[in-house]
Amino acid sequence: MAFLLHNRVAWVTGSSTGLGKAIALELGKAGAKVALNYANNQARAEASFAEFKAAGCTGVLVQGDVTDADHVARMYAQIERDLGPVDILIPNATCAQPQKPIEEYDWAFYQSMLDFFIKSPFLLTRACLPHMKKQAWGRVINIGSEVFARGVGNFSAYVAAKGGQDGWTRSMATELAPFGITVNLIAPGWIPVERHENDPKEAKDGYFNLIPAKRWGVPKDVAATCVYFASDEAGFVTGQNIAVNGGMTVG
Repeated sequence: MAFLLHNRVAWVTGSSTGLGKAIALELGKAGAKVALNYANNQARAEASFAEFKAAGCTGVLVQGDVTDADHVARMYAQIERDLGPVDILIPNATCAQPQKPIEEYDWAFYQSMLDFFIKSPFLLTRACLPHMKKQAWGRVINIGSEVFARGVGNFSAYVAAKGGQDGWTRSMATELAPFGITVNLIAPGWIPVERHENDPKEAKDGYFNLIPAKRWGVPKDVAATCVYFASDEAGFVTGQNIAVNGGMTVG
């Protein structure tokens, strides 16, 4: 039996492209009403939202910066007005992730990583918690990365922030479990989406040759895991880091 999310409201940040777009679609197909979020590219977001609705899904499109407290509060108010209070939160939004040796980073870039992967989940979760606690049911599903487990070099800012996001997930899972709220993290491998279109072929080939499953991951692999974590059936699963990477990290 498929996992069903009828009568649930989900908020997926950074959902006009890539993994977020696929996650929003699968949640919608499972019956959730979904708030899709974008920051800047309105035309692209509206095209993605049109695809979402054409698939028979119900939702709303909200614009805002997920690292800004005022924007988060405004977006939550719009979602609550148009769909209802949020039951399922998926912080997915990100920014550019250039790989550089540490000497070529500056603290401003490190701070941007912390803002997206620690500050943003903090702000978003804090906005959703009053309703989740009141109904004694909620889901927070962070989108992490395998880079933390693999300790990828020349990537220290991103890896450090993803490690912090993992730790925050673990702590919040323990804190919120008594309220019927689960907090988990999905750690995808390298799944080629729009922002990877110009990545070097030799880099892609080198990574592909390491994947035990011998195939590329696709966005739906991550989206299906989100649907499971969001479901009633996953109510006793919390504080977990699930790698969706074809066996690139084990254990």
